[in-house]
Amino acid sequence: MSAPRPVRWGFLGAGFIASHALGPAVHAADGAVLHAVGARDPGRAQALGPAGPIGSYADVCTDPDVDAVYIALANDDHMRWVRFALECGKHVLCEKPLGLDAQEVAIMAAEAQDRGLLLVEASWNRWHPRTRRFEELIVDVAGPRDVRAWFTFPTVPADNYRLDPTRGGGALLDIGCYTTSAVLSALDADEVSVARVERHVGPTGVDLTTTAVLTHTNGSGTITASFEQPESQGIAFTAPGLSVEFSGAAFTTWHQPCALRISEGGEWREEAFAACDPYRLMVEAVSARIRGEDAWVLPLSTSALVATALDQIAATPTSDA
Repeated sequence: MSAPRPVRWGFLGAGFIASHALGPAVHAADGAVLHAVGARDPGRAQALGPAGPIGSYADVCTDPDVDAVYIALANDDHMRWVRFALECGKHVLCEKPLGLDAQEVAIMAAEAQDRGLLLVEASWNRWHPRTRRFEELIVDVAGPRDVRAWFTFPTVPADNYRLDPTRGGGALLDIGCYTTSAVLSALDADEVSVARVERHVGPTGVDLTTTAVLTHTNGSGTITASFEQPESQGIAFTAPGLSVEFSGAAFTTWHQPCALRISEGGEWREEAFAACDPYRLMVEAVSARIRGEDAWVLPLSTSALVATALDQIAATPTSDA
């Protein structure tokens, strides 16, 4: 029996993530091929090594030989190009955050559903075997849960869109989506309340640091996202009879071995995970689903839940207000 035809991908954008992560991931993936690239810089597009044409974003979306579109654009461009790609009949993998708010996510999700197309947020860390194992460990935990998730680094270039409030900038939307997603997953929560928020707003009007405490009937969680604190990432989970900690970078481990530290009944042990490429795992899973195969992809309901929680956090006044 011959192998199924690989999914032909078209990229919108040829920036750092596309060139260093997703491009190599598609080239390495089983069941996927990079067919076309749309970018403002033809040289960067060519460097991605597509098998087919280089053109504009619209050219990629309307290309009849493209099955699926990957969107690697600034946050404020996500909804426009997701909707256009869907209108062109393409499945879509879009960088996180999928939308600027929950309303945008709802609009895109409804259009994908109406058209019978797959739309997936490219939260690549969720495909990492360590993340999947963590979710497996905590699924049946009884009793109150407590989780802390943080993602911080000390600076963002002055001309970067992450510092522009009109383009979806700010630490909460950019990296707070990682920490908020981790807390919601760890609490097994379909909704949360925001108990407290602390934020530092920079001179451009975006939050440089946001810390929030989220509560649910299953427990509570604290998220921290910062563009001005020392570089650090982590997830720490505690419940009766079980504690789990991520060793090393919790959200951006890529081509590196890593581990979970697990305590059950007070005795700590470590589970090791071999180096892997979660971007490739994501591309292979999404491609498989596009072909109609059984493969796990991040549900749109999860993306909607995270977007709603981010909206709640952003709308909550600081504790000293």
